[in-house]
Amino acid sequence: MRVALFVTCINDTLYPRTGRAVVTLLERLGVEVGFPAEQSCCGQPQFNTGYRHATEPLALRYARAFRDYEYVVVPSGSCAAMVRDNYPRLGEKAAAEGRGRALAEAAAEAVPKTYELTEFLVDVLKVTDVGAYYPHTVTYHPTCHGLRMLGLGDRPRALLQHVKGLELRELPGAEECCGFGGTFAVKNPAVSAAMGADKTRHIQETGAEAVCTVDNSCLMHIGGTLSRQGSTVRPVHIAEILASTEGNVL
Repeated sequence: MRVALFVTCINDTLYPRTGRAVVTLLERLGVEVGFPAEQSCCGQPQFNTGYRHATEPLALRYARAFRDYEYVVVPSGSCAAMVRDNYPRLGEKAAAEGRGRALAEAAAEAVPKTYELTEFLVDVLKVTDVGAYYPHTVTYHPTCHGLRMLGLGDRPRALLQHVKGLELRELPGAEECCGFGGTFAVKNPAVSAAMGADKTRHIQETGAEAVCTVDNSCLMHIGGTLSRQGSTVRPVHIAEILASTEGNVL
């Protein structure tokens, strides 16, 4: 099986270890991973800020970059949701405005092959035990896009529960937003900070050594808040946990 990694902007710029972890994990499971250099931003910041037309070239570029791959694996619930939920809307609006169906056709090609990492593991590879080892106590925060837009459900938890050495601790108020929300945090900093404080309080109540999610954008917000509070809880992307083995804990 040959798949492409869509690493996403935040991972490429700030958390490259997550992209490396995805490749390590998938190759261990027998998957051939490609990385088309043409990939760029999915367009979520532009779209969420109201610049719909500025998003369209990025949607076309995404479809073009990954055209030759059967699957695209994304270590980000929010970016996967952008492709799956919003690209079709962009295409239909462009067509309704009389600008042709090129964007709608690009979306129709891109959407079915795009999978968030835990979806790909559970739904496509049909695995929940990936041979991981992570000897730490961990709590899991289900991010908004993964929970509400992708409907990841128990997939991430099922994967974590099969990690050798890992003790998964329940997070109070798990379904509450961490407060990041991309441009929301910029436009509403006081509200964002208050929501982050609530989330980190619950995280610390678990006594876990680490908090994990499927989105480094949320982890950046959570981790920054924890750091300012002087907490020793480590933010870690689920890919890094799943890629860890007894000989190499990331």
